[in-house]
Amino acid sequence: MKRYIYSLICAVMLLLVSSCELDLLDDPNKVTPTLASPNFLLNRIQLDYKDFYNALSNTGMSLTRIVNQGSAQYESAYTPQSTNGWWSNSYANILADINFLVPLAEELNYQRHLGIAKTIKAMVLFNLVDSYGDVPLSEALDPLNYFPKVDPGASVYEAAFMALNEAAVHFTATTSMDTTPLNDYYYGRDYAKWIRLVNTLKLRYYINTKLVNQAASTAGISALVAEGNMLKGGDDFVFRFGTSNANPDSRHPSFTGSYTSGGGTYHSTYYMWHMTEAKGFDDPRARYYWYRQVTVNSTNPDEIECITQIAPPQYLVGNFIYCLPGKRGYWGRDHLDPDGVPPDGLKRTVWGLYPAGGRFDNDSGAPTNNPSLGAQGAGLYPIMLAAYVDFMLAEAALTLNADAAAAKSYMLSAVEKHMDFVTDFAASSRESANVSDFYASQNRNISAEVASYLTYVGNEYDVASNKMYIIGREYWLSLFGNGVESLNLYKRTGQPQGMQPGLEEDPGLFPRSFLYPNNYMVTNNNAVQKSSLGAQVFWDTNPAGNAWIY
Repeated sequence: MKRYIYSLICAVMLLLVSSCELDLLDDPNKVTPTLASPNFLLNRIQLDYKDFYNALSNTGMSLTRIVNQGSAQYESAYTPQSTNGWWSNSYANILADINFLVPLAEELNYQRHLGIAKTIKAMVLFNLVDSYGDVPLSEALDPLNYFPKVDPGASVYEAAFMALNEAAVHFTATTSMDTTPLNDYYYGRDYAKWIRLVNTLKLRYYINTKLVNQAASTAGISALVAEGNMLKGGDDFVFRFGTSNANPDSRHPSFTGSYTSGGGTYHSTYYMWHMTEAKGFDDPRARYYWYRQVTVNSTNPDEIECITQIAPPQYLVGNFIYCLPGKRGYWGRDHLDPDGVPPDGLKRTVWGLYPAGGRFDNDSGAPTNNPSLGAQGAGLYPIMLAAYVDFMLAEAALTLNADAAAAKSYMLSAVEKHMDFVTDFAASSRESANVSDFYASQNRNISAEVASYLTYVGNEYDVASNKMYIIGREYWLSLFGNGVESLNLYKRTGQPQGMQPGLEEDPGLFPRSFLYPNNYMVTNNNAVQKSSLGAQVFWDTNPAGNAWIY
């Protein structure tokens, strides 16, 4: 009835305007196919995707103990309102813009625009299924359908895989130079790298679906390895930030959160412990990951309340690190610590040089409330790195092919690639001189430290009864800044097992998927909310409940 009334009003208005003999003009605020620029559309798609990725990544890092999750209960942290932004950005922005771009680009033979757009479409669809399970697709972008039904997660995954196949064709199709995208924010119009990304995303597809179709995953991964055209060193798929604080601010969001007024994210006690204490020596990347504003632990309970408290019973029974990871000023919070914010903004450990573009930790122990410090925000989002390829191949070699030797080789290659990526990033940053000066003053050699680390991990792997734990732990330690892949790893393998529990004995169900967002539930008559956060996506066939991931 509303549609009928609205149509009738429009018809009357049109009649009145015609009777006055007025010219009908296009609304200058409404983008039409004749006015739309494929370049501007593609710009928006690329920029919206980096924001979508970051929102998912921050949540994944919180859940996998890379940063603190500031809530005592999972259910209170992840409500239907929590992911409204994910849903609207993915559907109303990215997928809608891609749907609008495709016919324009096809008409103009803008093949590279199509390739980039369809690659991003595939990533968004994969991310949506990984986050929610079944989601709308076949009816989602129909402007006349206000109540799209969900499609099975498996079919959405297949549609994403098909989009990758189409993208690969677009990247090699004949086109003229004047149809190349104005901006390629990821690869600078290097389409050979885009093709290698496409193949890497296929590897990701196969590794995620190995539990529901082992034979297809084994064959698919073998074919990709034989082709040898996945991401290699220098092909890393990242979004890089600048140093401008003008509107819009081009700096890494984690930098602005920690270096403009100090404070920002509470980092995970458990993750910092793994990087600085668990092996008996520091991970070579620790000084790049974090900057300590103090180099000795506080003894003031008004700043760190937990130093005067006994660890919860589940921490004592499981022998988990509690409150502080050591004695050297690494200052974060335990998993699911909901405490308020004491006056510790200029003392807690903050984001370092990698990936946020902050300071390299040279033991100076000074406050960071100064945006001119470090790399001044010129950080990056590590969306898909060459190192991740080797970690996925290590998992495949061990779990699909039962080849422990090949898995070890891939794992060590992955760790080394990630170490190189982090140190190369530092060497090309504004902090490079400070990094070099520190190692020179300490008479230390980063290459030797990396070699020692690889030897230690290799020996640990050789004697481990659970070799997937070693692979999973090292992948997790290389996923700093990427909660998307760390959460998938955790749900897919349960590794690294034995994660630090919440401070409450029963924090509720760990999110194996997220509740459908409120802005979808209240506007769609066909929307049906899932039973709980424990609902598993189609490729997660592991045991239900928290026991699998704790």
